[in-house]
Amino acid sequence: MTHLRSKASESSRTTASQSGNPALLPIGAMLLMGSFGVHAQTTNTTDVKSLTPVTIVEKAEESQGKDSLRATTTTIGKGKQELRDIPQSITVVTEKLVDDRNLDTLKDVLHNTAGVTFQAAEGGEEDIRLRGFSLATSGDIFIDGMRDAAFYERDTFNNDRIELLRGSASMLFGRGSTGGAVNQVSKQPRAIDESELTTTLGSYNYRRVTGDFNIRTGEDAGLRITAMATKADSNGAGSSIDKRGMAAAYRFGIGTTDEFSVGLYTLRNDNGMNYGIRWIKPTSASATSTSTINEAIAPNTYYGMASDYNKGGADYITASHTHRFQNDSELKTTVRRGVFTRDQRASAINYGTGTGINNFSDATVITRGNNNKIQDLNATYAQSDFSTKFQALGVRHEVLAGVDLALEGKRVYAASALTPTAKPTTTVGTPSNGAWVDEGARRLTVSSEFAADNLGLYAQDLVQVAEHWKVLGGLRFDRMRGNYTTLNAAGITTGAYQQTIGDWSQRLGVLYQPTALSSYHFSWGTSFNTSADTYSYSANSANTPPEQSRNIELGAKLDSADKMYSTRFAIFQSTKYNERNTDPDSAATQFLLSGQRHTTGLEVDITGRITPKWEVFGSYMWMPDANIDVSNATGNGARQGERPGLTPIHSGTVWTTYQFTPELRLGTGINFRGEQSPATNPGFMAPAFATLDLMAEYAFSERYVIKGNVTNALNKLYADSLYTNFYIPGSGRNVQVTLTAKF
Repeated sequence: MTHLRSKASESSRTTASQSGNPALLPIGAMLLMGSFGVHAQTTNTTDVKSLTPVTIVEKAEESQGKDSLRATTTTIGKGKQELRDIPQSITVVTEKLVDDRNLDTLKDVLHNTAGVTFQAAEGGEEDIRLRGFSLATSGDIFIDGMRDAAFYERDTFNNDRIELLRGSASMLFGRGSTGGAVNQVSKQPRAIDESELTTTLGSYNYRRVTGDFNIRTGEDAGLRITAMATKADSNGAGSSIDKRGMAAAYRFGIGTTDEFSVGLYTLRNDNGMNYGIRWIKPTSASATSTSTINEAIAPNTYYGMASDYNKGGADYITASHTHRFQNDSELKTTVRRGVFTRDQRASAINYGTGTGINNFSDATVITRGNNNKIQDLNATYAQSDFSTKFQALGVRHEVLAGVDLALEGKRVYAASALTPTAKPTTTVGTPSNGAWVDEGARRLTVSSEFAADNLGLYAQDLVQVAEHWKVLGGLRFDRMRGNYTTLNAAGITTGAYQQTIGDWSQRLGVLYQPTALSSYHFSWGTSFNTSADTYSYSANSANTPPEQSRNIELGAKLDSADKMYSTRFAIFQSTKYNERNTDPDSAATQFLLSGQRHTTGLEVDITGRITPKWEVFGSYMWMPDANIDVSNATGNGARQGERPGLTPIHSGTVWTTYQFTPELRLGTGINFRGEQSPATNPGFMAPAFATLDLMAEYAFSERYVIKGNVTNALNKLYADSLYTNFYIPGSGRNVQVTLTAKF
């Protein structure tokens, strides 16, 4: 029999039967539930006793994101892979960096990486841009490799790390943007007893408590429960915080032939909503191109109604089975069912008529408009991924193949107007004046419904063609069918649109690895996304082919001689070469895909320990070349020959800590973005900015640690998320103290 040593306890042993040659498995084995069939065949074998005994010594328990700023492996590539074997740029933000800088949300994490910007939108969403291309509207955010398409404020309490795959990602994930993909990696149960409780107090009456409890339930089994509760009068940018979440996962068979896991996740947000601050001109008669941020308004100022809110919920259950064959092969099948809700009631503020910097004062009138966004999304995802390594035709192969399925349904609601319909005004000098309307009196009716089913099939092969050379080739086919219906207040259908998309995505790469410390790569890949907003169609988009994108990259991943730190750099060009671009002659029937834009730049990352006491995380992007190549837009559109919005030439972050004594560790960091315009390029720029963060940590013992953080220590005023008519300010100075207890 085959004896496997559990990762949790190298002295314990679990009996498992020997599997056949994985290289001969048919592709059909990747179908949903196929892994369970393999398991059944294995356990029912009658000739096991005749097999030659083989002993496999498992690796020790894997390191966690809390252990280091540096990561050497990733799961964003559909299965665990070495970073050096992926011919694309990947930035990994580990839990240790999240904890060092007190990064509570996914947006906070992305702030601390290069090349990421944020667009504020009319519905209150914040669309994430990577390399200047949209992620959120294309559904390029994932949880453990499965799509996380809903709009909600994602918290980091259950994250082991955040992975950013830069460049085309459709070969792995299906429809997606040119910029890349973001993968949130969840904390997994381990077969050890280890728990941690943290309490944070800070500015604006900030209170946050998180718990991480891992309980060993057997030699190869563990239960992990994480929980969070956070409240604050303000997040430093005018929005109150009131949220709580919990995740529970049970995993057994850890490190053995058959490993199972099941997990539950729930998150509730009942936050405030700062809808943004209007750009302002020197005078009301000044040209739009002279608009800038309003330096007279502090970032934590709130002009919305006391009755405004932004409620959201996320609930999902995940089940997974991994079957491990001989020769480093495995088949992993995962199913997830999720329900997501959002109920936003916001006030879009504006200045009174004739307002400019020249006459702006405490007496300036602030008007409040209605902006409601009420919707729910339910989704079922299933995927099965098979990975194997084998020798064939005289060369070494690492094959990855799989199938994924998705069923998604979205419903959007309209909220009837109140009587009177106009919200009361206020003045600049009287923010948070307590004005209130009865949002509960609004009548909700369904305004639109969307339903879609998706099927994706993919395969890729990493071939060792020579001693130091590897070649990667991958191909994926996706078919998406969507139905979109609009309804009036009486529930009568006013429009019905359907779309079926079938498209291929390709991925090619070449790796040169002269030593165990260096890996150089060239890659070419394509992506596609629907020619409409996510989960909605119209008469001029339903029958339009998908937009197409291409990414070309030349880069390297280099480790230090002691493997304590790693450096990554890449030169890239990303092109959307048939961008949605409404043509006046065909606007009534379809979008004409005649637009084109590109970005060209350089990325550099460094992570790890320079010395045993000095740790650093740095991420920088330089995009000197970004251009709208083809467009017929006029006015505030993406005009041909101009630089696209939300593409600063320089962006990045640096974070460093030094262990001065066994008890005392100090850290400091800088985030910076160059000047940038809103996405629709209205003719003005938001100024460049840099913010300074500070940290001091004192360890009373291995169990008790106290830490102080100051974010935006110089209280820099800047525009964080941009839109044509308004911006959402970045958080002002924030002071927090955190006590951590380990037991």
